[in-house]
Parts: sequence; C-alpha cells; structure tokens
Amino acid sequence: MKRLTVLGSTGSIGVNALKVVEAHPEAYRIVGLGAGSNIDLLEDQIDRFQPSVVAVRDTRLAGTLKARLGGRAKTKVLSGMEGLVYAATLDQADTVLTAVTGSAGLAPTYAAIQAGKEIALANKETMVMAGPLVMEEARKRQVSILPVDSEHSAILQSLQGHPREDVKRVILTASGGPFLDLPIEALASVTPEQALKHPNWNMGRKITIDSATLMNKGLEVIEAKWLFGLSVDQIWVLVHPQSIVHSMVEYKDGSVLAQLGVPDMMTPISYALSYPHHVETHLPSLKLEEVGTLTFARPDLGKFKCLDLAFEAARIGGSMPAVLNAANEEAVDLFLNRGIGFLDIPAVIGKTMESHRPFPVDSIEKVMEADGWARETARKFCRDFKNRGKR
Repeated sequence: MKRLTVLGSTGSIGVNALKVVEAHPEAYRIVGLGAGSNIDLLEDQIDRFQPSVVAVRDTRLAGTLKARLGGRAKTKVLSGMEGLVYAATLDQADTVLTAVTGSAGLAPTYAAIQAGKEIALANKETMVMAGPLVMEEARKRQVSILPVDSEHSAILQSLQGHPREDVKRVILTASGGPFLDLPIEALASVTPEQALKHPNWNMGRKITIDSATLMNKGLEVIEAKWLFGLSVDQIWVLVHPQSIVHSMVEYKDGSVLAQLGVPDMMTPISYALSYPHHVETHLPSLKLEEVGTLTFARPDLGKFKCLDLAFEAARIGGSMPAVLNAANEEAVDLFLNRGIGFLDIPAVIGKTMESHRPFPVDSIEKVMEADGWARETARKFCRDFKNRGKR
C-alpha cells in the first residue's frame, strides 16, 4: 500500500487524485494533505481520509479549520510554507503528489526529494525554476519523479522499452486554448471570463490562463528538457485542438509513438501513482470512430508570444527560466484582477526578461533570488501597463 501526501488537495489535480485513491482503497492511504484557502473542501477531505497532518497556507484559515474540527479528528493542522514542507517530508509518506499552484510548489517538492520521497509531479514550475538542481538531487537520493501532466505522462509512456539514445525528438501537443481561431487584433480586448473558458480541460484559474496564452506549453517545454534529458532543439510543439493525442516521441528510424486517450486528468494521475501499471479509472473508452478527424498544426508564435519567450528562456538557461515563470505569475494575477490586458501578459514577461542579466543557479537560494528580482521588476512593468491603459 502506498502512503500518500497530496499537496494542493483542493485543486483540480488534487481532487482527481483523491478520486483515484477512493477507487483503490486497497492500494493507497492518505497520510498528509496540503491546501490553499478552500478549507470547506479540506474539512470534507479530512473527514473522508483521516490524514495524520494537513497544512493550510493561510495561518488565519488554519486556525479556523482547527476550531471547526474540534475533537472529531486526530489530524494535526499546520500552516504556511513550513507546514507544507512538514507535510511533504512526513515519515509515514513514501509518495508525495505535488499539485500546489505556481512557484510555491518548489520548496515542499525539493524538501520531499531530499527526504527520499517518490514524487508524482503536477507542479511544472518546480522543474522550470530549478530543473537541474531538482534532477541532480533526485539522482543523488535515488528518487523517482513521475510526471502528472498529461503531455509528460504521454512521453513517459511512449518511452517505455526504448533506449533514450534512440530518441530523435518529442512532440508536445497543445489544444490551442479558447483563442486559437481568434484574430490577434481581437486578443487585446478579451476578458478573464473568456480566457477561463477552456474548450477541453477543467483546470485551475492560473493554468487555464497559461493555456490561453500558450505559456503553459512553454513551461512544459522547459519541464520536458529536464525530466527527459533533452536539448531544446529536440522538443517540438504542435497544436492539436481535439486533445486526443497527448504527446508523441519520434525515434531515429522514423517511428513515432503516441499516447492517446480521452481528455481527462484521471489517466495521467492514475499512471503516476500506479507506475508502471495501468489501473482501472472507470473512464469511458476512447472511440476514435466517433472522434473522427485529428488535426495538427505548428503554433503561431507571432500570435502566442509566450511560447516563443519560453523557448528563448530555455535556450538561455541559468536564472532566465525562473525569471520567465515569476514574471508570468505576476502578469497573470494582474490580468485576472483586470489590471492589465491579455496581450500585456507577454509584453510584461518580455520586458522583464530583457532587463535581466542571467546568472548560474547552483542553489535554491539563487533560484529564489532570480524569482524575487523578477517579481519586483514585473510588478513595475505591470504598473506601467496599467497606468497606460487608464490614459
């Protein structure tokens, strides 16, 4: 039986992960949970799974949760980043699923690796910000990092049984988001509500905006580079609106292996938790005869500049991917709060990257130095764009 800590348990990935656990009570037991601010759902999860520890990022809400639980649960309630790190390094846990949104996932994920935990990784920012450090620590501790993203799960599955040196390239597929067919001139006026209407996937707010800008695919490019030991030139992106082919691997002899399935995160979550086995998820079978045509196209990098910026950051390396990620988080947050426009997101990121002098990241402290500088710089550019919009 695997003993799991799920960080980000109240988000879409965490909720689906707990469905996998409930479907296979003989295989998994929850020992720790970590969440942001949805203590109503977290309280329900505590009642259902009786974890030893839960961590709430907001200290005030942790106190509220503790008062609500009273004496009916023996669960220890912790708060803040220290609480998340504690939950990630629990002695009882052997596997940690990290689905915390954004850069906040780095510290608990890295701590879990240092503690020798197997990682089911749904927080791509960890690899974007500190990929070489994370992979080196995992090698040192002999820890497996199993991807939860559907694209990286597809690559992992397509690599099984094949020597890595035979790989020619990997092809990440992208749905194209809600604005695939919208003219670039119309993007300037799109609203957060429109950007949050993803055509195929039900995800959290930040990742949904990243999908609309194609930054999500850019972050996945950087993640794939480190997860699978690839050069940037070995990673391609194709727009595939049907979201049936989740990604592909091309080998030197011209063979292309792809992983297909209905667009539901239960599949990659289940595979990361049960690897190398495929267990029952009760999802409907993929019926290609009903899907019909599958289409693929190169992305328009002029229209979706975030993807181009991510490739640039990947090639530069060092501190630049962390800067890209931090600037994106700041810009997306302000866009969701109607402070800047949709097209201001790549503009802010681009200006922040242009202002940065990259340096090597040989420690987590260096990563966080780049992250902090980028946030402060990006906020300045965000204010400039906000003020410009008022004129």
